[in-house]
Amino acid sequence: MATLTQPRQRPRQRPRAVRRRRTGTVLRTVLILALLAVVLYPLLWLVASALKPDTEVASNLSLVPHNPTLHNFVRGWTGMKTVSFGRFFLNSTVIAVGVVIANCASCVVTAYAFARLRFPLRGAWFAVMIGTLLLPHHVLIVPQFVLFKFLGWIDTPLPLIVPKALATEAFFIFLMVQFMRSIPRELDQAAKVDGCSPFGIFWYVVMPLARPAVVTTAIFSFIWTWNDFFSQLIYLNSPDHYTVPIGLRLFLGGEGQTELGPMFAMSVLSLLPVFLFFLAFQRLLVEGINTAGIKG
Repeated sequence: MATLTQPRQRPRQRPRAVRRRRTGTVLRTVLILALLAVVLYPLLWLVASALKPDTEVASNLSLVPHNPTLHNFVRGWTGMKTVSFGRFFLNSTVIAVGVVIANCASCVVTAYAFARLRFPLRGAWFAVMIGTLLLPHHVLIVPQFVLFKFLGWIDTPLPLIVPKALATEAFFIFLMVQFMRSIPRELDQAAKVDGCSPFGIFWYVVMPLARPAVVTTAIFSFIWTWNDFFSQLIYLNSPDHYTVPIGLRLFLGGEGQTELGPMFAMSVLSLLPVFLFFLAFQRLLVEGINTAGIKG
């Protein structure tokens, strides 16, 4: 007679082990939510303060406004005597977009030279480029200011955009070099067989594959330029050329004439371009960082 084989049953887990697993899951969830609340609290407080009247901002520290109002947004956008806050947004957009284009164009060409081409003293020049990462930016402000003043560029966007076209951001060059080194060189050899020049290899082979690294450079360039305050304060003197960070500083007037509500309202609006720019290219940003960091 054929014997019927009984299906093997999984060993039952002990009730104590099940309780431990559930307790661990609950504790991890509570810890993550607590850390998330700590991280998001400043942002939530900023949004709540933007909806409070000036008299309530300092007296009510909770996240719930007693008398919510949208007047702060109207006051902050049109409250300047000579120029509206929209002008500051336009100036910041022009400078940020110019820096993104200049940084991406110059850094990707320089990185391609270091990663794929052979020329004398390539290693020494790459070491010098990496060494510039150790040089504080502030020590260059005085000689750069003297040079730009001699050229007549003060109070224009040129000092903030033109240097980026000369591949002065060593961090982005290093990022792209590490990414390009992960691209197989067999693709270069195949392109040479098809008659591609070094520029053809760069344009048709390396550039399409290096898109995540270029997008990473674009995102960080936009965020750092949009939030930059020191350089823009040094080179921009007239209100018509002010950017968003300098415009926010105008709400902190002297002699107690501080408008906290409008300042918080404009701060909320100033976060939207950065958030939307990051959200649009989030996938390519993560892909670029992971690939450059792991395969380099």
